Amino acid sequence: MYEFIFAFVDALAPLQQQFNPQPAIPKEAAAALAVGLAALGSGYAERGIGAAAVGAITEDQDLFGTGLILTVLPETLVILALVTVFVV
Repeated sequence: MYEFIFAFVDALAPLQQQFNPQPAIPKEAAAALAVGLAALGSGYAERGIGAAAVGAITEDQDLFGTGLILTVLPETLVILALVTVFVV
């Protein structure tokens, strides 16, 4: 499915640039889209990691620190995406 979307966008991008030389979306909207998609991906990753971390912590209390670090790790993606907003 993604291949079709990428091929479609690649085919339409030169046509859009030929008839309308301005960008398709403003840079502020692109930055907002980047942050939103990063947050969505981070939430999806944390769903599986959080469930596994809770299961591991129930088995062994010493794994709390490791579970906490692995659960918070995908949030760095959102923080880096927020940097894009301030750069734009």
